[in-house]
Formats: sequence, structure tokens, C-alpha cells
Amino acid sequence: MKPHDTTAIVLSAGYSSRMGAFKPLLRLGRQTVLDRIIGLFRSAGVEDVRVVVGHRCEDLKPCVEKWDVGWIFNENYRDGMIASVKAGVAGIGADREAFFLLPVDIPLVRTHTLLQLIEAYRSRGSGIVYPTFRGKRGHPPLISARYAKEIVRWTGSGGLRSFLKEKEIDAVNVAVEDEHILLDMDTQADYEIILQRWAAHDVS
Repeated sequence: MKPHDTTAIVLSAGYSSRMGAFKPLLRLGRQTVLDRIIGLFRSAGVEDVRVVVGHRCEDLKPCVEKWDVGWIFNENYRDGMIASVKAGVAGIGADREAFFLLPVDIPLVRTHTLLQLIEAYRSRGSGIVYPTFRGKRGHPPLISARYAKEIVRWTGSGGLRSFLKEKEIDAVNVAVEDEHILLDMDTQADYEIILQRWAAHDVS
């Protein structure tokens, strides 16, 4: 499998209520958080990038259109992240082998991490590949497209985490030298940490 055989789904439909500001449009230097994430996948050779939008979707359209990537409106975004996951994976084409899932509030993942996950998927034969840093799983997982329909039909409690737990026998961990797979930004304090990391390190 090569990067162009994958889809990247960026989950960007939520309220950002704990942050107090709209996460996708927060700044990272000269770009927005959403710009950074779309550019990340493009830098890894993933051409099929899709942004799931909901809250303030009109504000995100200029960014999405600038990159010429697909966007999916999740009319059920008020129901939480699992609704956005379902909306995102529902339209994955039959020509896709696997898909990444990355919430918009985890913006500093490195390009090399994505390439490691793709190589592990190709070589290890597992349907779900998780990046880990010091033994802890982070984002984005790379998931076989054969699970897309099951995810859309999923009605269990616990969201995507519970679904993936049922598929643990088909999962593999890949250790990466990238602590950013664990760094999300739910609050303003989290965002300040992200900004410090962005300024102090060559995150690419």
C-alpha cells in the first residue's frame, strides 16, 4: 500500500466549547490549525483528504476550498465525535485501502509518523495500526477501509473507542519518535503548549 491508496479524515465539526475559541481556525504561525493538518497529510503523499464540518461550517469553507480538498457536512455534529466519524467514513471509495482519522485538535503530528504507519500497515498485515509514544497510543490510527461500513452501522456505547476495542485482535502498535501524537488542545492552556512546541521545534 502507498500513501495515495489511503484517505485522511479530519474531524472538524465540534463546538470547541472548552477552548473558548474555534479550534480549526486558531493560528499556528502564519497558518491555521486546519491548514497545518491538511498540509501534513499532503506532505505524506495522501491526496484524498476530507474534512468533516458541522459547527461554523461556513467559516471553514474558504480554508477547505483553498486546499481543494473534500468536505463533508455532518448534520448530526451535536451528537458528538462518533457522528462525525460515521459521516467521514461513509463516503470512502472502494479504491481506498485504509483511512486515517485525526481530530483537528491534534495538529503537530509529524509527516514521518504517517509514513511509518503506512509502511506498518503494508508490511504487518493488520487492519488497525496505532502510533505509540513510550507505550501510549495516540493519533491518528490507520484503519482498514473494510471496517468503514461496520463503523457507520455501529450503535454501541462508548463511541469509536469501543468499536475498535472489539477489533483488538486485528490491531498492531507502532512505536514512533513523535510525542505530538499525544498532544491535543482542549483548553487555552493546551493551546499555549502547542504554540510553544511549534515555536521551539521543527515540526514537520
